[in-house]
Amino acid sequence: MKQAIINYIQCPFKCRKYITGKASDYFRSFCSLQNFGNANEKTKPKLDYKYLCNPENAYNIDKLIKKRKNVGNIWKLLEINKKLNGLSSSSQEYEALQTELEREALNIPNNASPHLWEYGEEPKILEFVNPKPKFNFEPLEFSELGQKLDIIRTENLGNLMASRSYYLKGPLSVLEQALIRYTVSYLLRKGFTLMSVPDLLYSDIIDSCGMNTKGEMSQVYHIINPNEGVCLSGTAEMSLGGYLRNKTFTLQELPMKLAAVSRCYRAEAASSLEKKGIYRVHEFTKVEMFGVTAVEAGEESHQLYTEMTRIQKKLFSQLGFHFQILDMPLNDLGAPAYTKTDMEAWMPGRGMYGEISSASNCTDYQARRLNITYRNNEGIQRLAHTVNGTACAIPRTIIAVCETFQSHDGTITIPAVLQPYMSGIVKINPPSSPSRISSFKQKTYPGKIKQ
Repeated sequence: MKQAIINYIQCPFKCRKYITGKASDYFRSFCSLQNFGNANEKTKPKLDYKYLCNPENAYNIDKLIKKRKNVGNIWKLLEINKKLNGLSSSSQEYEALQTELEREALNIPNNASPHLWEYGEEPKILEFVNPKPKFNFEPLEFSELGQKLDIIRTENLGNLMASRSYYLKGPLSVLEQALIRYTVSYLLRKGFTLMSVPDLLYSDIIDSCGMNTKGEMSQVYHIINPNEGVCLSGTAEMSLGGYLRNKTFTLQELPMKLAAVSRCYRAEAASSLEKKGIYRVHEFTKVEMFGVTAVEAGEESHQLYTEMTRIQKKLFSQLGFHFQILDMPLNDLGAPAYTKTDMEAWMPGRGMYGEISSASNCTDYQARRLNITYRNNEGIQRLAHTVNGTACAIPRTIIAVCETFQSHDGTITIPAVLQPYMSGIVKINPPSSPSRISSFKQKTYPGKIKQ
């Protein structure tokens, strides 16, 4: 193999396309291993079997599972571990049981902050920010506003794409870019490093971040089919987590604060109200924060988590719409989260609060699965903690801005903090000559979109 790779490298570049067979295959495999890792060789998770397989912890773990999304079976895990302990490591069954034990252990959710057990199933409202807007007219819902102003198209798209897709037009598209630039510029001032990330990821990366890629309840889109293992990313958190897989940091490099702007793809179900407009869509743009911390004092990840929620509060409060900050209960936590804060904007046209962001402290849940570690000043290698938060989910932030700052004449005033990014647009007015498309008949894609 070594000589085949050398021959391939020494061959003139323009002649390489004529080389086939083992030399070419070896070289591509070599490059894949050097630069990207073996797609079929997954990172071995560093799961806490000492805690998980201790029968004394089983009751509390089972209680935690039932309080959350009821995913995971601690009793089955203990049964497998008991069988495993009764086998010789050289037996044929041993390796199969080890694999099964790991699979069951991966299903157990992260531990949760003790204070969340007091909440029941309702979140705790921590704060209301900015006053609710008052109108001397009946405020319009965003999709109605968008149609009147001719700034969005969500109908008659079946001949082009799947359901719940959209086009933003003219000043609304400028508003989308303004929100991105406003958010990113603030994050850069706060010491975040901006990353550009891929939308296609291997399923094991997404699973390691805590989003299930298999089964009927999965919200993940697969490319070709689930067996290929390539998926569309649901959030930049996954791409950033994958980027840091198998990384070991020095203590001086932490905390690491990353940000990314990406498209997010989710096969989510929606109610009839949520299907209107762009509130719940299958594809959208989001600015995401992702952080890695040490665990020397035990408070580092909580401090970064608090910093992210303060950034969210500042970004949204400057936009001027009313919103509430919620400490989320156990039943609303995803598998990776130790604790989670949501922020919900008041959407006057819809007459309801809608989630616009969340932030989660995942402690060592993702680090165990992605092998993200650091060495402290004594040279001891330890698992890091990861934290993530939404800096701006574009569609819902657009809804909150447009519904809050609409006028009786149907125009929308742009918040002052966004005007420097709006290329001179301070108000969205109806176009003098609307370009409406009515000639297309609604068509639905006849095939099945694989999820």
